[in-house]
Amino acid sequence: MREILVTSALPYANGYIHLGHLVEYIQTDIWVRAMKAQGHQVTYVCADDAHGTAIMLKAEANGITPEEQIATVKASHEADFAKFLIDFDNYYTTHSEENQHFSELIYRRLNSAGHISTRDVKQLFDPEKQLFLADRFVKGTCPECDAADQYGDNCEVCGTTYNATELKNPQSTLSDSTPVLKTSKHYFFDLPEFEQFLKDWTHSDNRLQPAIVNKLQEWFDSGLASWDISRDAPYFGFQIPDTPSNEPDKYFYVWLDAPVGYMASFKNLCEQRKGTDNALDFDRYWAQENENKTEVYHFIGKDIVYFHALFWPAMLAGSEFRTPTGVFAHGFLMVNGEKMSKSRGTFIKAETYAEYLQPEYLRYYFASKLSDKVEDINLDLEDFMQKVNSDLIGKVVNIASRSAGFLVKKYDGMLSEVCAEPRLLEDITKTGDEIAAAYENREFSRAMRLIMQCADKANEYIDAKKPWSLAKLEGTEQEVQDVCSVAINIFRQLMVYLAPVLPEMTDNAKEFLNIDDLSFASRNQWLLGHQIKKFKPLMQRIEEKDVAAMVEASKASLVTTEAPITTADAPSMKDAKPAAKNAQGKKSTAESAEQTDYISIDDFSKVEMKVAHVIACNYVEGADKLLQFTLDVGEDKPRNVFSGIRKFYEPEQLVDKKVICVTNLAPRKMKFGISEGMVLSSGDPKTALVVITLPDAAIVGDVLG
Repeated sequence: MREILVTSALPYANGYIHLGHLVEYIQTDIWVRAMKAQGHQVTYVCADDAHGTAIMLKAEANGITPEEQIATVKASHEADFAKFLIDFDNYYTTHSEENQHFSELIYRRLNSAGHISTRDVKQLFDPEKQLFLADRFVKGTCPECDAADQYGDNCEVCGTTYNATELKNPQSTLSDSTPVLKTSKHYFFDLPEFEQFLKDWTHSDNRLQPAIVNKLQEWFDSGLASWDISRDAPYFGFQIPDTPSNEPDKYFYVWLDAPVGYMASFKNLCEQRKGTDNALDFDRYWAQENENKTEVYHFIGKDIVYFHALFWPAMLAGSEFRTPTGVFAHGFLMVNGEKMSKSRGTFIKAETYAEYLQPEYLRYYFASKLSDKVEDINLDLEDFMQKVNSDLIGKVVNIASRSAGFLVKKYDGMLSEVCAEPRLLEDITKTGDEIAAAYENREFSRAMRLIMQCADKANEYIDAKKPWSLAKLEGTEQEVQDVCSVAINIFRQLMVYLAPVLPEMTDNAKEFLNIDDLSFASRNQWLLGHQIKKFKPLMQRIEEKDVAAMVEASKASLVTTEAPITTADAPSMKDAKPAAKNAQGKKSTAESAEQTDYISIDDFSKVEMKVAHVIACNYVEGADKLLQFTLDVGEDKPRNVFSGIRKFYEPEQLVDKKVICVTNLAPRKMKFGISEGMVLSSGDPKTALVVITLPDAAIVGDVLG
């Protein structure tokens, strides 16, 4: 039996849980349940991430204390997680004595070992609010392209990343005042000292997915930089200990004490269980010398990888704690192929979904999409409805509903003493080994496919035997009982396999099957001479009207709702070089969703587009993201256009192609010249496609391969 500790990333304590968040918690919960079902001792802990400037400001806006703010949100989070059957062993908070203890302990050990340094940092300071401004609290004019109303970390027009201090005409979004430049002493964790350790750690023992290892290599190639771990008062968090008494108060940056919350939540659970039969030993899981005795896994979003795969293991190693056995990253959630949108009603809160639809529908659909890859997944609402109805109702539940009636009515619920189709049942039992392995490897979509293949075999068997026809004939009583008994045994196997995904449905199935155990080992004991109970419907079909009502309610519920949850000081685009600048930003994994407002046909009619021939396309010296186009749009002279798509295309791929150019944009003066239009492209920022035309054909997507 393996001893395993599992965590999910900590949701930030200033807003609601939505479907984007639930990808991670459902993924983790399924994995935990599957590993428990395979006989391992697994402990699952999490907590609210409760510190940071955003919490302080949200509480101030609500007229309550930060402590009241985080307590209210924590209760809301726990209620939402319970609706979706997320079974934490402990759900705690980072604003705790345990978290303060371990944060200070780690800091002091790092400091004693010489891994902490200080230096003066110049930052923008709001003279009205009397606080230093994180990047997302500053707006101004882009220093590269002069675009107005840009945040303090990157320009959404030209894609340039920069420091907030580089913005032209900066303005505080908190008070609308003009910030001033002010110097403050900051504390830094010397991450470069751990470079060789981290290179070895990230490449060893399958700790990380290959895509993540490759991404981390980019940061190694760029060069690691020291990480700013301090923030100035006022700040809601833990004060840094042992600072000079004649200096202003310094606080741990929220991203330092947030992962420490994993340890704190587990320590709190250890104290709760002390002296009980299921007691836990904190040191057995976190002491450096026990690293090979127990396992620790973190499930996270792909946008916070470098905190968990660089800063966190370096902090742990430098303070003489064990490092994680593995860090598993997942992608973002799309809805209907697009980012979640408030205006379309696809930015859906967990509680709104649960008002209209059964949470286990979503658990199954996510399971059918999730793999061990770092890939975005798409919740297509039409496919969602059809897949759940087809797989769970039409295939799985249908097996029991077609067979149980005959057994209860004619045989008092008794199954045959002998299995009439041992080879079929042995085949499905053996498939359980593949399913168990798929669960452990986080290949949930593969596990669901294997399960549905077993369901197909059962339904094919029932269709071939036709017990409803046999029951009308004389002398076929035993055969009818045998056929239905085989079907019920296969159904039981499917409940074993689906239990990690559908815990509520399978609990109800246990009542119907009159059994107590659905562990993976239990599938090896077939139900022979066993009495089942009367069948009751285990799951209802998804109705289109309920999906539509949920979408409509999501539009309405978010009109008056305050700003959505955001991860405290989350990483931004400029953090591609770890810690080169303060790790701050506007959005996190679940927050990558955007609000999209519709435009009218009158607005759209103002846009002029022409098919343009690409005469030349070149790199732009000094610009990492731009390509420079010379376009023939059928005018007297070619147009010069800059486009931020350099990372997607080599210039030679686009020369002589025909692209769509927006021609009535006002010319924009940039550092590199004047841009006289826009090359039309679309898609996810990571897979942007230039719209290219084919001769004598309609406009199509990317044809470059």
